[in-house]
Amino acid sequence: MAPTEAEQHPRKALALAAHDASGRVTPIRISRRDTGDDDVAIQVLYCGICHSDLHTVRNEWRTAIYPVVPGHEIAGLVTEVGKNVHKFNVGDRVGVGCMANTCQSCESCEAGLENYCSKIVFTYNSHDRDGTVTCGGYSDMVVVNQRFVIRFPDGMPLDKGAPLLCAGITVYTPMKYHGLNEPGKRVGVIGLGGLGHVAVKFAKAFGMRVTVISTSPEKREEAVEKLGADDFVVSSDAGQMKAAKGTMHGIINTASASMSMYPYLALLKPQGKMILLGLPEKPLQISAFSLVAGGKTLSGSCMGSIKDTQEMMDFAAKHELTADVEVIGADDVNDALERLAKGDVRYRFVIDIGNTLVTT
Repeated sequence: MAPTEAEQHPRKALALAAHDASGRVTPIRISRRDTGDDDVAIQVLYCGICHSDLHTVRNEWRTAIYPVVPGHEIAGLVTEVGKNVHKFNVGDRVGVGCMANTCQSCESCEAGLENYCSKIVFTYNSHDRDGTVTCGGYSDMVVVNQRFVIRFPDGMPLDKGAPLLCAGITVYTPMKYHGLNEPGKRVGVIGLGGLGHVAVKFAKAFGMRVTVISTSPEKREEAVEKLGADDFVVSSDAGQMKAAKGTMHGIINTASASMSMYPYLALLKPQGKMILLGLPEKPLQISAFSLVAGGKTLSGSCMGSIKDTQEMMDFAAKHELTADVEVIGADDVNDALERLAKGDVRYRFVIDIGNTLVTT
């Protein structure tokens, strides 16, 4: 007889889980595996709330495996390591991002691009290699294979650094691999939310000239004065869009709304690139002429490798770059999810798991 999940994962943990498409989370006891030879056990202190969490708990992508324990922006302290673990020690400050495992043998994994492994195991709402369903960081502890643990650099705060494990690497990777990290180049950022505000910060740290493209005129002051963007374009203003036409080497598109790509592709210089990071529910609206005529590229990017994630965290620490966060308690998560759905956050909610997720 096959072992039960409780037998495979005998360690108990406290978590917040959604049980249906209402997306509301409530406290629950879950099972975690014992620390294996290659594992790191982590006391979770903070966990960011990503927009993916909202999509998943509400089953908007039709992938939810209830009960869902979300969270892939995990920051905490090492409490135990397996006998084969040598690069982490008890007490180390560490994090876990979007991946918990991969096949470790396919072409992508061998190339150090495990984020594109066809057998990737996500940190939550994913079937692990032992058949159990992964539970994320809305929990007081996690056990993760050492390959997928990220070291927090000295000086980087856990609460403001946690969102970089998803939002940070999601914008850093396309900038690195598409040449949008060269000083003096011009890059546009569509959307000024959880991803967009971090994209502006990284682009400025790379020495680029940054234009924020937004539907919200009221975000101009925040984009320019607070985040350091060089220019701001209101996408619904035809005059501003015309003035910005052909000025950008690349565009990081963080928007999740379905939109016509034509006016945005027109902002690119010849051979410019637009990288999609958002996941609209409806198909993209795009004309082949808007790509072919200028030799332009429309590409996508998904998260980043573990190597790139550690590189990104070290780069961020060097430049004192963190996410702008609103720290909340475990009792406030449902309200935060509602506010996130309305775009009412500047710019990332982070749950204070260590101090507020407690047994009542």
